[in-house]
Formats: sequence, structure tokens, C-alpha cells
Amino acid sequence: MLGSVVLFLSTIHAFYLPGLAPNVFCRKAVEDSKCKTKVEVFVNRLDSVESVLPYEYSYFDFCTINDEPSPVENLGQVLFGERIRPSPYKFDFLKNDDCHLVCTKRFSSSDALRQKMLKRLMKGMVLNYQQHWIIDNMPVTLCYRNTENQEFCSRGFPIGCYVTKSGHSKESCNIRDGKNDTFYVFNHLDFEITYHSGQGETWGSAFGEDGGRIIAAKVQVNSLNSEKCDRSAEPLMFQSTAKDVEIPFTYSLKFVKNNDIRWASRWDYILKSLPQTRIQWFSILNSLVIVLFLSGMVAMILLRTLHKDIARYNQMVDADDAQEEFGWKLVHGDVFRPPQRGMLLSVLIGNGTQIAIMSLITLIFACLGFLSPASRGALMTCAIVCYVLLGTPAGYTSARLYKMFGGEKWKKNVVMTAVACPGVIFGIFFILNIVLWANGSSAAIPFTTFIALLALWFCVSTPLVFIGAYLGFKRPVSENPVRTNQIPRQVPEQTLYTKPLPGILMGGILPFGCIFIQLFFILNSIWAHQYYYFFGFLLVVYVILIITCSETTILLCYFHLCAEDYNWWWRSFLTSGFTAVYFFLYCVYYFATKLEISDGTSTFLYFGYTLMLTFILFLFTGTIGFLACFWFVRIIYSVIKVD
Repeated sequence: MLGSVVLFLSTIHAFYLPGLAPNVFCRKAVEDSKCKTKVEVFVNRLDSVESVLPYEYSYFDFCTINDEPSPVENLGQVLFGERIRPSPYKFDFLKNDDCHLVCTKRFSSSDALRQKMLKRLMKGMVLNYQQHWIIDNMPVTLCYRNTENQEFCSRGFPIGCYVTKSGHSKESCNIRDGKNDTFYVFNHLDFEITYHSGQGETWGSAFGEDGGRIIAAKVQVNSLNSEKCDRSAEPLMFQSTAKDVEIPFTYSLKFVKNNDIRWASRWDYILKSLPQTRIQWFSILNSLVIVLFLSGMVAMILLRTLHKDIARYNQMVDADDAQEEFGWKLVHGDVFRPPQRGMLLSVLIGNGTQIAIMSLITLIFACLGFLSPASRGALMTCAIVCYVLLGTPAGYTSARLYKMFGGEKWKKNVVMTAVACPGVIFGIFFILNIVLWANGSSAAIPFTTFIALLALWFCVSTPLVFIGAYLGFKRPVSENPVRTNQIPRQVPEQTLYTKPLPGILMGGILPFGCIFIQLFFILNSIWAHQYYYFFGFLLVVYVILIITCSETTILLCYFHLCAEDYNWWWRSFLTSGFTAVYFFLYCVYYFATKLEISDGTSTFLYFGYTLMLTFILFLFTGTIGFLACFWFVRIIYSVIKVD
């Protein structure tokens, strides 16, 4: 048996995830089918922290190439506005180059189209647009020392800088003694490509010192008014009133060997520039304190108060005792009375279940390394595919609830589950896409992608919702632990803290307190264009959020039942769902204090996308709170004796 296991293990080989296998490069002199001699540079979209509108590389009329096919982009890349294109920057491996002229762009005052392109370039420098280039699936980074003498590497580099009329410029502007109201184009790039030669590695034995794997690609930007890369030349500058401008684009290239860093660790120097993990641990500890506090409260209620209540209620054997019922047992005849607008509630719960399962599966895949930063667009693609394929749980949950509420319009329930909530998200997305298209942004998805999304919705997700609903309606109705009275009981006057609105307002604070630190990093990854790779922390926070939403809703539900208010259905959903409102308010705070967005279009897009995220979080947290409260109510009323 042991020999068989050893034999099996000996046949196992290591593998690389799709698209992440390392490339081996070599000189022309040892050209081989197993290695590449050309180092290709791909260009991606340009973006800015001062604008939500990303643009394609060709939008600003840089040096381009049109006779080569572009890499195939996945659905996530298209939705995020990534447009990876080939470029005329092509390097021979291990061949240094002191100066290379790529192209020269001329903007003539007599050409209206060229003047339009010049104005675009000026606007891009005013808004500090950043270029994103890719070499061997690695971002070309701009590295510099910060005030603490630590190396910080940004995955983008500016196209230029603008010195205002008052003499102010951006931090990325490295021009000394810049003139007021002047544009400086960073037309010269100094590339430094670091590689591992393969010394001591099995894959490098065939190439010796003439091959290697790229482990870093860095760049420094300069403004040189020279086609020969003359370092003593004046910067390439022009006033805002300039009409005739000529811009030569040049670069230099240097290869550096470093065998201390292996290919598998080549992303480390970029990720080290991101916020340190100690902040993440503080976030986790902060959330755990809240969870422990809530867990203690729930344990006290369940083990002490609730246990005593159940024991006392079950000891009531005669009619006189029954007349003295008080607390949550008083409403046993109304606690399972179907809520108003049960159709809408069941639809929201069904879609919330779909989102909850989708987010869990996506986080698990991310923690396993399948959705790393090297796999561009994989996170969004995985989320959409999982959401589409999870239509069955949505239809099943919605149908089961609606049938329990006594609903008879099952066809309407199925259609609303499949269309209502996705329709809201798709409607907002469609409006935002029109705005992006009108502004020529690369984030505007093509018509064919829209058709593909609609096909996924109506041809995959909707049939799965119908299947789930069929299974849900086919099953018998779940019997409630207690009978419901025919005449509704009057709810007594409530105190301030047991009224619906104060309870809902309080219910969202604690769950939001568990996630607000993590939200800062997530919003930075979206709007400040930073990598997010703390998926392990995020999974822990995800679990903590579920526990917090559940315990908060159970606590408030118990207090309301003790106050003889049996209207818990909608309240349990809205209590934890109100976390999304605090999320929206935090996004407003983030917009006002962290971002530098000033134009109306970007503001509209920011709050449009924020509204989509808020609605998704509302469905998710509301569903968690409802299901927890639903389980709690069924448990406590199933263990008491009711005549």
C-alpha cells in the first residue's frame, strides 16, 4: 500500500494556473522554440484619481501600432475598462539600448484634429492621468523613495505634469524650477528590466547566461526636448496657449541580473508598497471585540433569560396561569402571521441568498490564489459567473418563503425573483454606460458585451431561477411551531427604543463597525487604482459580518417580541440591511475627504457605482439578518407548550 502511494506521488508534477506560467527569454544567438527573444510591451488604459473616466492608450495620441492583434480580454477586464493593446515598444532580451526614437508627434495649428488631440493631452496632464504598461504580465512600475526612505512602487506613471499659473504642481512632477502655466510632457522613459538568469535552476541549464525570466520592470520618466536623448537638453514644455508642438517619444533600456529573487516572488516588491498588514490585524481585532460583545449578549439571553422564560412558560398548566402570560409568549398566536408585501420580501431574500453564496464562493477562490492580481479581471469574471449559476438557490428560497406566506401568484413571484433585483442593477449600469460612452471612455462596454450579459441573464440565470422556484413550490409548506390566530392582536404602545425606526438605525451600526476599516482598502482598490490582495483578511471579515448581522438582529428581535410587537419579518431584514446605508454615508465621506474629483460627470459616475454597491450590500446583509431571526423565532416558539 505504501509503495503504491509513493509511486502515485512520484507521478505528480507541479502545475501553473492558466495564464500564469513563466516565460523564458533568451538572446537571439541561442534562439530556441522554448524561449522568446522579443520582450513585448503592452499598453493598458489610462486613469486618474481625479476622474472616474478611464481612457484607452490611443485616446491621447501616443505612439501606437495597428497591424498586430490585441490580447483577448475576459469579461471582468471589459467591465473594468481595461483595454490591453500592443505597442511599438519592443525590446531584444539582454540588449541594452541607450537611446531609441519610437515616433514623433506633431500638432499643427492649421489642423483642427491635431489641435483637438493636443487639448486632450493638456487635459490629461492637468488631471494627472497615469499610464499602465505591461511587460511579461507584470505592471511597469515607477519606484521612488518616500519621506521615510522606504521604496514605494506605483503600478502607473504620469504622462506629464502641469505647473499652474500660481506655480503649483502635482507630487509626481519631477521638474525643477518649472515655469508657471506650463505643460511638461514625459516623453522619455528609462526602462530597467530585472531578470533571473536561471543559475542553479533546472529550467536555466539550457541557456546559461544567455537566458532568464523577468522578475521586475521599472521605469523612470523624463522630459527631454531631444530625439537623441540628450540629458542636457531642455525639458519638452509648452504653454497652455501653444498651437504648434512637436513631441519626440524616446526610451533607454537596461537589463539587470538578480538571482536573489525567484520568479514566484516577483510580485512582492509591488505588494510591499501597499498598506501594511498590521492595519488589517487591527481591523480584525476591532471586529472580534464587537463579535465577542454581541456573542456575550446573545449567550446571556439564550442561556439565562430565554431559558428561564421557557421553563416558566412550560410550567403553566391551568387556565389561570395562562391568563398571566407575559413577554414574548403573549404573541405566539401572531408571530407567524404573514407580513404585508410578502411577495417583495421573498424576492429580496431570494436575491440576497444568491449574492451571499456568490460572494462566499468568490472569496474562497480568491483565498486559494486563483484570483491573484496577475489574473487581470478574474475576480469580476468569477463573481459574475457564480452569480449567474446560482439562480437556483434564489428561486428556491423565494418560492419557499412565498408559499409559506400563503401567496398564490407563484408566476409573478418567479418572474420578479429573476428580473426585479438584477433589473435594478442592470438599469443603473446601463445609465452609467451611456454616460461613459458619451465621454469616449474605455470603461464603456461594447454592444456585443451587453448582448453577452443579457444572454447570461435571460438564457442562463433566469431558467435556473425557474428550476429553483419549481423545486421550492413543489415541496410542502413548512409548518409553523404554533398556530396563528384569525384575529390579529393589537400591538401596544412602544417605548422609544422598541419602535421600528430607532431599532433599525441602531441595528446597522455594529455590523458596519466590523467592516469600515476593510472598506477603506476596498475603496482604495476601486477608486485609487491600488491592488487588493488581502483576501484572507476579507474572508475573516466576511464571516464576522455574518455573525454580527445575525446576533444584532436576534437581540433586537427578542427585545421587540418581549415588548409584544410581533411585526418582525420586515424589521429583521431592514435592521441588518441598514448597514448598507452606513456604507453609503461612508462612501460620501470617502469622496469628500480622500478623492480629488471635481467634475460633474465623474461625481455622477462615482455615486452611480456606489448606489449599485449599496443595493447589493443591502440585499446581502438584510438576508443574513432575516434568516438568522427566522431561525431564532422558530426555535424559541418550538420549545414552549401552547394550548
